[in-house]
Amino acid sequence: MTYKTPVRDMQFILDHMAGFDAVRQTGAWDDLGPELVTAVLEEVGKLADNVLAPLNQAADEKGASLKDGVVTLPPEFREAYSQYTEGGWGSLAFPEEYGGQDLPQTLALCVSDALFGACIGLSMGFCLTTGAVKALLAHGTEEQKKLYLEKMVSGEWAGTMNLSEPQAGSDLSVIRTKAEPAGDGRYRIKGNKVWISYGEHDLTENICHLVLARLPDAPEGTRGISMFLVPKYHVNEDGSLGERNDVRCTGIEHKLGQHLSPTCQLAFGDNEECYGTLVGKENEGLKNMFVMMNAARIDVGMQAVSVAEHAFQSALAYAQDRTQGRAFGVKSGPQVAIIQHPDVRRQLYTMKALTDASRAICYANMVAHDVAHHSPDLETARLAKEREELLTPVSKGFSSERAIESTSLGIQVFGGMGYVEETGAAQHLRDVRICAIYEGTNGIQAIDLIGRKLGMGGGKLAYDFIAEVKDNADALMASGTGDLEAIGQQLKAEAERLEAVTRWMVEAGGRGKAEDALAGASAYLDQFGYVAGGHYLGKGALVAAGLEEGDRAYHAARIAIARFYADNLLPRAGACATAAMAGEQTVREIDPALLAG
Repeated sequence: MTYKTPVRDMQFILDHMAGFDAVRQTGAWDDLGPELVTAVLEEVGKLADNVLAPLNQAADEKGASLKDGVVTLPPEFREAYSQYTEGGWGSLAFPEEYGGQDLPQTLALCVSDALFGACIGLSMGFCLTTGAVKALLAHGTEEQKKLYLEKMVSGEWAGTMNLSEPQAGSDLSVIRTKAEPAGDGRYRIKGNKVWISYGEHDLTENICHLVLARLPDAPEGTRGISMFLVPKYHVNEDGSLGERNDVRCTGIEHKLGQHLSPTCQLAFGDNEECYGTLVGKENEGLKNMFVMMNAARIDVGMQAVSVAEHAFQSALAYAQDRTQGRAFGVKSGPQVAIIQHPDVRRQLYTMKALTDASRAICYANMVAHDVAHHSPDLETARLAKEREELLTPVSKGFSSERAIESTSLGIQVFGGMGYVEETGAAQHLRDVRICAIYEGTNGIQAIDLIGRKLGMGGGKLAYDFIAEVKDNADALMASGTGDLEAIGQQLKAEAERLEAVTRWMVEAGGRGKAEDALAGASAYLDQFGYVAGGHYLGKGALVAAGLEEGDRAYHAARIAIARFYADNLLPRAGACATAAMAGEQTVREIDPALLAG
């Protein structure tokens, strides 16, 4: 199926829903006008549409292969990666001193949006390198930055994150990988890591692993974790490659989807000769790794949105071509395209509305990141940092859950043809399913939202956001336009309900009833996500209604999708509210023998 980067949608959402003007207003960049944004999106669209997208089905069918510890990808993917690096796409938002282009992270996320949608199996590896660069920029030594960053920014070398072990998935407090001082400033690393995406491959000449490990005298638990930079090949003082390090791939996983992306088992120090260097301070590795982990969580949310976009485009094209049945009450004559059936349109509009809502959440999340890091006004930066913190678990959790729904609906639109592999519809569901799992399962995102984020200032982060939603709802209701008024009324009702549930969650934590809040955490995240999605779509509809110039039909469609969301999807938030406050008793323990029947 064909894929086309949705440049018009991306720019509309960026400017009119996610508030990209706030990034412009920091004054950190001289030229961030619409022309620049359009040029970047159109150029990356050419790479996405013409180079990566045609490889998407091959990524699924051919996948990665392992032989004698060496992982190889089909040659056409090495060529595609070369075009990605030659275009400088990975360097977009990094400092010029390391070969970057020093543009906003928000714009880099838009670039990722295009590439993820075209071929997630290849492009998900890109974000691992950019995440590792972010971690080294924040916590690396000057020597590490000098030796590694330029090659990583250019994409000549890749980066990975090494957290999980066979006995330590989400619970990193029990990792066993060891780091022993070697006496020369380096550390001997020994242990095994699992689930390491792109842990071994032939796209780049070197792979720079960021590895969590324990020093000999480290405290127990997460307080005793340090982070180390462990290259596949040692790097000499002049930046050239030295000998092979003692790190080997011992296996790759056979997965439901994303077959091209090698998910590796890595063995460090089997021959006692694996060396790495400390990143940041001793025993602060998990804190340091959160730079990469938080970046990855937004990236994973974006991955999910982008794959859902590809699934939507495929379903929309099929629905316009596939003829089946006739209009209700018509008993003879030619069959009609299935898009003429109301329930098929309901499915397509659901896919479109959920995808655009999720895209807006992710974009707004990164806008907050850029403002937090670049605004010269300390209060503006502080508030933006709070918004970034609040939206990160929502970007990851809500977007990935809705993408699973959307890609499943895509199969439904195809009908029986969606259940067979030749159409590619099933691949989208298989590829996106992992997004709800890796980089912290969505249950962990929900716990983060109600535990850490609501715990900051007694719910202040959420209350500030809800106040903004209510103001937007008031503006919609005062517009004098029927569709906008209806959107505003529904949004106002659900914002007030979210405010009440937020208060309940905060009070539950305050009165020592954490189990009550934990039981409803996932439902609360969904409720929050549905309201946030309605908020951003409503903002876009309000702007679209006031635009005198441009494509009026397109602007009318933006309003129609926002109205569809308000009528059909935003009410889900109310059902989530009931589940969110059901309390511990709703998940009280039942004897497994009784559950098994």
